[in-house]
Amino acid sequence: MIHLTSNTSILIATQPADFRQGIDGLAAVCQHKLESNPRSGTLFVFINRNKTMIRALVYEKNGFWLMTKRLSKGKFSGWPSSNSIVSPMAAKHLRQLLHDISSAKRVQPVALNA
Repeated sequence: MIHLTSNTSILIATQPADFRQGIDGLAAVCQHKLESNPRSGTLFVFINRNKTMIRALVYEKNGFWLMTKRLSKGKFSGWPSSNSIVSPMAAKHLRQLLHDISSAKRVQPVALNA
């Protein structure tokens, strides 16, 4: 079970991903395009081109989780935009994006602690 807490490291890919890719393909995107270790425990979140599906990839102890949420109607309207290809997001904002689609507001990227 994935628990989103204030300590959860979450990175959002700001550009749409090709959802024909499975775990290995998205892990490669994490490593090569997002320049992050896919086995770091960070929750990586992707959106499709139509903004109707979100996929989340995370490595936990001994394997990957790949989660998908597909909307029956509408689109995800609160997806962050950024000049960079990846943006950190707080867990509370991700929860809002996933559970309250109709009132989701655009979320601004948060600064990473150095």
